[in-house]
Amino acid sequence: MADGTRFLDPQVLARLMPQPLLTRLPMQGSVSGHHRSPHRGSSVEFAEYRNYTPGDDIRRLDWRVFARSDRFYLKEFEAETNLRCYLVIDCSGSMGFEGKSGTKFDYARRLAATLAYLVVHHGDAAGLVSVGSKLAREVPPRRTPSHLQTIFEVLEESRAEGETGLVSALHDIAEKVRSRAMIIVISDLFCDPDELLSCFQHLRFQKHDVAIFHLLDRMEVDFKFDRPVRFDDMESNFNLVTEPATVRDEYLRQLELFLERLRLGCNEFKADYRRVITDQSYEKVLADFLVERARLAAMGPM
Repeated sequence: MADGTRFLDPQVLARLMPQPLLTRLPMQGSVSGHHRSPHRGSSVEFAEYRNYTPGDDIRRLDWRVFARSDRFYLKEFEAETNLRCYLVIDCSGSMGFEGKSGTKFDYARRLAATLAYLVVHHGDAAGLVSVGSKLAREVPPRRTPSHLQTIFEVLEESRAEGETGLVSALHDIAEKVRSRAMIIVISDLFCDPDELLSCFQHLRFQKHDVAIFHLLDRMEVDFKFDRPVRFDDMESNFNLVTEPATVRDEYLRQLELFLERLRLGCNEFKADYRRVITDQSYEKVLADFLVERARLAAMGPM
């Protein structure tokens, strides 16, 4: 289908729908929702008392506390708000790598389309940033179901080609998105790890809730090649013909160092890092993500 809905499975959506995508951090929004806000409001969940100061709304004075203490205290409640979720999908050439389970790019589009649908249908705002080699195509977050069609069309039209522009795009998002938001990055993260972690630190410094789906193909992880192979860099003209057996041990060692650097760095900056092998069920990947998010949200702010 040309409209991008081919990346949606109605049965998967029906099974995932009961669990909303929740944030680990307080959010800021313009309408009432089900996410914790950094501001105090007048919802039904009591938070704390604070001293009265001239100009405060006297309707929130607790007269029972005044009768006991002869001092004025105001009740404060947790304000709830809606979520703005930015789905950042990497459209670099390496995302076009195709293994037995298909391309990493199609897997990424399936994740992004499903998350966008779930976010909007729970009353929150979903947006898309499609990151190419130079320019990022952006669909601003909106809450209307009709807005999903725009997201699906951009996903359908996007192509995995050229060098990655992920690092500069994430820094741009950190500067442009002023209000707290959830930033979900879907990429194979084939960038310098220190530069990537600098982006995640920048996003977290701006109070955004950051989640990363790190996509890898099974062949990239296992490196089980048994005859001479020509390896082509999908983001440049570089290629290398080699005997896999002679480089396998060093390749796996360097891969493990790369993955561990990302994992430890994301933990340091409190970014939610999730390594995903593309032969895994994307439904289970998302179900685990949503359930874990609900658990962390129930524990309160990080």
